[in-house]
Amino acid sequence: MNSQDYLDRIDLKILRFLQQDASLSNLALAAKLALSPPTCLRRVKRLNDGGWIAQQVAVLDVDRLGASLGHTVCAIVEVTLDRQGVEHVDAFEAKAVAEDAVQQCWRVSSGPDFVLVVQALSMPDYLDVTRRLLTQDANVRNVKAFFSVKRAKFSTAMPLPLTEDLAKRIALS
Repeated sequence: MNSQDYLDRIDLKILRFLQQDASLSNLALAAKLALSPPTCLRRVKRLNDGGWIAQQVAVLDVDRLGASLGHTVCAIVEVTLDRQGVEHVDAFEAKAVAEDAVQQCWRVSSGPDFVLVVQALSMPDYLDVTRRLLTQDANVRNVKAFFSVKRAKFSTAMPLPLTEDLAKRIALS
């Protein structure tokens, strides 16, 4: 087994800390983990190189941005397609993924074909997105949009086990 295919307890702790604050310096992270800075740096590099960390981004405060810009619109949109062939589903997915206002695109089963999270700066901007993505697509049969009035929780963090036994279960074969 390649060392990049396995997560131990320390790796899981590193991932937990980085999910909470990816801007931690190597020195601060090493101190939290009681590791030497070179060891910590090697481990973080291994996690990056092994693909365990997909990307590091800044998560913006949508409420503060909305207050500054006037307002923002967040919609959770269910989309059902008319034709279900692989090429039709893949084509819609590619179109949705390419749209900047689409923050998340989920293929789902037992109900609609897709669930999208759409963030727009205003209702006219949202209307433009729906025209480009939904109303001009002849394969879109049904759309149901839910507009957020309050975001009670938002997180990008994955729950991670901390015991060695659980860590072994997620090791790749």
